[in-house]
Amino acid sequence: MMLKKLVLLSALAFSAASQADVLSDIKPLQERWAEVNYSLAEKAKEQAFAELAAQADQVVATNPGQAEALIWRGIIKSSYAGAKGGLGALELCEESKADLEKALELNPDALQGSAYTSLGALYFKVPGWPIGFGSDKKARQLLEKAVSLNPQGIDPNYFYAEFLTEEREYKKAWDYLQKAKQAPARPDRLSADAGRQQEIALLEQKLQKKLKKS
Repeated sequence: MMLKKLVLLSALAFSAASQADVLSDIKPLQERWAEVNYSLAEKAKEQAFAELAAQADQVVATNPGQAEALIWRGIIKSSYAGAKGGLGALELCEESKADLEKALELNPDALQGSAYTSLGALYFKVPGWPIGFGSDKKARQLLEKAVSLNPQGIDPNYFYAEFLTEEREYKKAWDYLQKAKQAPARPDRLSADAGRQQEIALLEQKLQKKLKKS
């Protein structure tokens, strides 16, 4: 019995150490992503995201089986696809989808359910069949799950509001957008929060016009 307890404690200590390592390793990815996404000129983003994706590959290799590393590689590849555009972006979207799905298999609660948020955004932004895998039905399911796991989070509420806007559910979109706007600040993600608040402001303007017409 004592041996079993020691083995369990050792396993828990190893798990905690691994968790600390991966969170430390993804922090430079998070910081650089915010810089590229919100501060760089559009023409510079594609190359910057390509370089960041290569860096993310190293983080995933260093942290095998860690959902957090896969989530951030998935986010980066999705952003890289957006900067690249065209049919060439579809392969990156597929790679992003694979990373996020694998992260969900490993730990669906990692980073407060961020894999659900990013995968949901992919599903509603990628074209549907026969071009891509996009699906509004799947997007709704994933984004609703993301919001349920992180009801006060800036990202799940923003992306769900964006999705609902595209679905012309303007009043519901407004409610979720206000939750995103009022989300608690993340002290370790201040640049990302500032950039997201700019996007929230733009979507708010768009929704105000839609609501006046409806």
